[in-house]
Amino acid sequence: MAWMMLFVAGLLEVVWAYFMKQSEGFSRLTPTLITFVTMFASFGLLAAAMRTLPLSVSYMAWTGIGAVGAFLVGVFVLGEAASPGRIGAAALIVSGLVLMRLSSPA
Repeated sequence: MAWMMLFVAGLLEVVWAYFMKQSEGFSRLTPTLITFVTMFASFGLLAAAMRTLPLSVSYMAWTGIGAVGAFLVGVFVLGEAASPGRIGAAALIVSGLVLMRLSSPA
């Protein structure tokens, strides 16, 4: 269950990062509110997952899911560049997440 909470927390990190971008420096009310609500939920789920999982695993997975997810949203939703180097960097993050999960006792 901790891994599921951590995964959802990572997805919510992507959501709040996207809406932070849409808030235009917190100058638009609705995206700003969505940013803070999803940020709070993401932190809450991360904290709940950390009751069971080690800090190193939890934080790396949370930031990794957020980083790769934000990259994918940037490319597919916002039209940002998907250069070979950026794709390779995202692949390295994913491989690190997989290795961390496989080597975690929980």
